[in-house]
Amino acid sequence: MIEGYFGRESVVAGEALVCHVSTDAAAFRLCFYRLGERVEFVARTGWHPGVHRPPPPHPDGVAGHASPAEDWGWPPYAFAVPADWAPGIYVALFVERGTGAEPADPVLDGASLEGPEREFFVVRPARPGRHSRILYKKSTFTRHAYNRADHPAAERAASLYDNPVYQDGADGGPRGHKLSLHRPGGIIDLAYWDAPFIAWLERNGYPVEYCTDLDLHENSALLSDYDLLLSVGHDEYWSGAMRRQVESFIEGGGNVAFLSANTCWWRIHVTDRNTAFVSDTDHQVGDVYPHLPATDLWWAGKPDGVGEPENSLTGVSFRNGGMWPGEWPGDRPLDGYTVQHADHWVYRGTGLRDGSDGGPADALGAGTPLVGYECDGAAIAYGPDGVARATGADGTPASFLVLGVHLLRPVHEDFHTLKWSHWNCPEREPGATGPRAATMGLYTRGGTVFTAGTTDWPAVVGRGQDAAVEQVTRNLLDRLRHRVTAGQPADEAADPSPAPPPPPDR
Repeated sequence: MIEGYFGRESVVAGEALVCHVSTDAAAFRLCFYRLGERVEFVARTGWHPGVHRPPPPHPDGVAGHASPAEDWGWPPYAFAVPADWAPGIYVALFVERGTGAEPADPVLDGASLEGPEREFFVVRPARPGRHSRILYKKSTFTRHAYNRADHPAAERAASLYDNPVYQDGADGGPRGHKLSLHRPGGIIDLAYWDAPFIAWLERNGYPVEYCTDLDLHENSALLSDYDLLLSVGHDEYWSGAMRRQVESFIEGGGNVAFLSANTCWWRIHVTDRNTAFVSDTDHQVGDVYPHLPATDLWWAGKPDGVGEPENSLTGVSFRNGGMWPGEWPGDRPLDGYTVQHADHWVYRGTGLRDGSDGGPADALGAGTPLVGYECDGAAIAYGPDGVARATGADGTPASFLVLGVHLLRPVHEDFHTLKWSHWNCPEREPGATGPRAATMGLYTRGGTVFTAGTTDWPAVVGRGQDAAVEQVTRNLLDRLRHRVTAGQPADEAADPSPAPPPPPDR
């Protein structure tokens, strides 16, 4: 059995990567792979003597449970990352040495990427912005929140959602559930959302550079070298510093594409020299909610929450959306987004119609699991013309243009229990929201902010499930990868390529 985690999940090319490993084998090594158009083997380390260390026990005393709040303190090993490694997300596969012949390097591809005994890390360039002005933010805080640190040989059941550890703040630190970043977990979300989308980006000629949530949290100047920030997949946990940096970036003309959902729902407080975080959430410890209301909800007013609705950043919120439980993509509806404003540049080259010609409106992504598994929405109201508009009652910017709507049906309202084959979306602000609906749209405030309103946008694009969704993504990248210059109207931002021909009539 072998497991590991990185002391830090990002490294600058040419610097040292520190990995913490526990194994019952006599020796181990790491094999490295880069995610791109394909999963490419790039290097291996030499053999290192193996040392086994157990995880810290959980304070609940249950046999087998491990603490999600403590640094697991496994032995460190440093590896020099070559200076010529390209920016990207890399995977390290932990390989044990047996007693037989020298093992061959394991083959890793998109189909075998998910699993234990491996971890990912980001390689950042020594000169930011040199390879690309697009920055892809890997959602690492959210990954850690859901990471149970399980292994096929050991079910630890330790996360923010499973047997969390709560601290009351009596020591002067923040109050809330605590989670260490120094725990193993293998690869799950990276294989579902990120790897297919990264492959699509490279196949379609869009170079990007990468960062983690912690990079954005720590470095107030990080975004200054970029024109477009990508938030991808499930991006739920944000620190105050992350949010301030992104808001300042937008106000200065930077663009953001939230190809994600449940985005910026919980605030976190980074602690322990940036190796852990705390968040006052509504997750139970045993049968008890340690503290309600949970004060790290971004949208809830003070003193019950932060009082800064995430809508003001993203344009949408999970409180107007919902979650479809079960496997991904499971049995959720495949209706897609009802198209609005089909003449907008976002829809350029798709051939989609919005019904303004007297015919039925088309649906973006119809027949695919585009909407879900979690989705965000804006408070909307329909006008006499049948077009949905954001009311702004929930904090969505006045300039937010609703480009697509998916009304969530059927809806389950119970906050405390999940109901399968339903959108679980309890009403949190009676009278302040419109119908629960996944909402796609954009607004401009200095820079332009697009929101897909769904976690699975990158999965549908990356797997080539809908040509129109792919075309919308190209339109976004082509338009937003160039920052609006001072005095230049947003609608006149660079648009370098002619519109492709529309698809054949369906």
